[in-house]
Amino acid sequence: MRVVLAGTRGFGAHYLERLRHMRDVVELAGVCDTVPPEPGALDGLGPGDAAPEFSTDLPELIKRTGAEIAILATPIPTHAELTLAALAAGAHVLVEKPTAATLADFDRMERAAAESGLACQVGFQSLGSAAVPAVRGMIAEGVIGRGTGIGVAGSWPRPASYFTRSAWAGRRRLDGVDVVDGALTNPFAHALATALAVAGTEGRGAVASVETELFHANAIESDDTSAVRVTTAGGPPIVAAVTLCAAERDEPYVVVHGERGRITLRYTLDEVQVDDGPVRRFGRTDLLRNLVDHVRSGEPLLVPIGRTGAFMEVLEAIRLAPDPLPIADEHQDRSGEGRVLPGVAGLVDACADRLALFSEVGAPWAVPLVAGGGVVAEYVTRPGLPLTESPRPYLHPVRTLGGVVVTEVRPQDHPHHLGAGVAVTDVGGRNFWGGRTFVRDQGPTWLDNHGVQRHVEFTGRDRAGFAETLLWERPGEDPVVREERTARAVPLSRGWALRFSFTLRNLTGSPLTIQSSATKGRAGAGYGGFFWRAPAGSPGLGVFTGEAEGEQAVHGSRAPWLALSSEDWTLVFAQEDDPWFVRVAEYPGVGTALAWDTPLVFGDVLARRVTVVVADGRLAPGEVPDLVTEATA
Repeated sequence: MRVVLAGTRGFGAHYLERLRHMRDVVELAGVCDTVPPEPGALDGLGPGDAAPEFSTDLPELIKRTGAEIAILATPIPTHAELTLAALAAGAHVLVEKPTAATLADFDRMERAAAESGLACQVGFQSLGSAAVPAVRGMIAEGVIGRGTGIGVAGSWPRPASYFTRSAWAGRRRLDGVDVVDGALTNPFAHALATALAVAGTEGRGAVASVETELFHANAIESDDTSAVRVTTAGGPPIVAAVTLCAAERDEPYVVVHGERGRITLRYTLDEVQVDDGPVRRFGRTDLLRNLVDHVRSGEPLLVPIGRTGAFMEVLEAIRLAPDPLPIADEHQDRSGEGRVLPGVAGLVDACADRLALFSEVGAPWAVPLVAGGGVVAEYVTRPGLPLTESPRPYLHPVRTLGGVVVTEVRPQDHPHHLGAGVAVTDVGGRNFWGGRTFVRDQGPTWLDNHGVQRHVEFTGRDRAGFAETLLWERPGEDPVVREERTARAVPLSRGWALRFSFTLRNLTGSPLTIQSSATKGRAGAGYGGFFWRAPAGSPGLGVFTGEAEGEQAVHGSRAPWLALSSEDWTLVFAQEDDPWFVRVAEYPGVGTALAWDTPLVFGDVLARRVTVVVADGRLAPGEVPDLVTEATA
C-alpha cells in the first residue's frame, strides 16, 4: 500500500525507521516537508530502486503518487489543516498525537473524516496494546472490587535543548496560534489517553470537569510539571501528575485504585500487575499496520479519531487554563544538563497514590504568588507538623522583589510560629496557635486542646494568588469554623503588597468566643489573628507608625498602619479593625489582636482584612503613607 509521510525530522524520523520494517505491507511513495530530508534519510525506502518523491505540497503529493495513506508527523498546530487537506485529497490519515491543538480543530477533523468516508487514526501507540482491554476486563470482573479512582504518574528528565528543539517547543502559543506543547499534552499525552481508555471514558462528552495545576521550572511558556484532576461523566475520577524535571527516568504508569486492591499498568512496557502479584506482559499492534488492515479488509481501527474526544476535552481545559506558574530557583538543581526539582518523582508518585494534586501533597512550590515578574511568596497547604504546633496553612518564604526572605518558619524560640497566616490561641477552648495555652492563675500549660486548620479546596487560583476554603477542627471532632481565605500579590511603585483576608463562619450553632492570653490574665499578650513572623537576627530592627516609634509605643495601638523594618527590608501592615500586637526585642513579629484585652464573641461571621507592603531596604516614615494608599486602593 502506497503511503506518504509529512514531516521527516523529529518524530518523523521514527516513522521512517518504522517504515523500513514494514516494507512487506507499505511502500513510501513520497515525503512532504518544508525543506528536503537530511541526506541518506530516505535510503532504501522508495518504490523499487527509486527514491520517494519530495514535495512541500501534501495534497499535490498524495494525488501525484496515488498514496492511500498519509502519515502526519508534523508540529501540533499543523495537525488539523494537514488532516483536512489529506482527507480532501482522498487519503486515509494517521496523525501523530496529540490529535489537535484545540477542541474546535478536533471537531473539524472528526467531521471531515466522517463526511469523506475515510479513516482517521490517531497515533496514541499505547492504545494499540492488548494490556488496555485486559485491565478493563479485570475491572469489570471485580478483581480489585469497586473502582475508586485512577492515578497517573510520569517522571522524566529533559535537557535544556529539548525546549529549544523547534520554534514551537515549550510554547502555549506561537504567533497567535495555539500550540499547547506541555508535559501532559505532548510527551505524557499517552499517559492521559491510556488512563481515559482504562476508565472507559474516551469519547466527546465523557469529561465533566478538569482541575489544573500547571508549572514550569524551565524558562518556557508552557508547563514542564503538571497535575490535573479529571471528573468524568459516570466514570472514576482521574488524577494525572507528570514532570520533565526529574533526576532520572522512571517508567510512567497508570494505577487503578479499587476497594480491595490496585492494578498497575506500565503502558510503555505493556506490563500489568495486580497489587504485588506477578507481572504480565501483553502484545501491541502497530497503529500503521492496523490502519493498513482497516483499509484492506475492514479491520476495526484501534484509535479512530472519535476515541480521543475525551483526551481533547482535557487538552482544551489545559489550553484555556491560566498560564503555568513559575517554580522559584531555590527549589531547583541546575547543575546538570537540565533543570531538576529534587524530590519531584516522589511527589508525582504521591499524587497518583493519593489521587491528589501537587498542592494537596505538600509540594513546596505548588502555590506560588507572582508579582513583578517573579515568585514573591509560596503557600504551604499541608505542613507535616505535630499536633502540638496546631498545623495550619501559611505563607513562606515571602520575599522582597530583590529576593530577601522576610518570613521565618519554626524558629527555635517559638517552633509554632509559621511564616505569615492566621493563628488564634483560643477559639471556643481550642488552641489554633500552637504551643502551650495560658491558663489563668497557672500560666503557660500544655493542654490536649490543639486544633488544625485543614485546607479543603481552592475556589480560585491565578498567578497573583488564591481563594481558599478551610475547616478549623480538633481531630475526631466536628469543625467549629469554616474559613474563606484570600491572598493576592499586587505590584507597587516600590515593592509589592500582599492583600490578605479571612472570613470565619461559625459552625457550632451557638456564639463562639475568641480569647487571648491577655484576656486570661497575661497583660499585653493579646496575640491572635493575622500574624507575621519575621526573620530573627535581621540587622537594625525597628518599628514605627505615623504617630509613634518603638515597640512599647506602638504595641496595642490602633494606628491605621504599622511598619517593621530592618536594614534590608521593610514590612508595612495596614488594617482598621484591631489593635496591633508587636514584638521586636524578643523576636520580630507583627499581628492583629482579635481579643486584645477582652474576649471577642461572634455569632455567624467574623471577617478581617489586612494589607502588607513588602519593600527592599528601609523605608523612611515619610515614604509609607503613599505606599499604603497605593496598596489598599
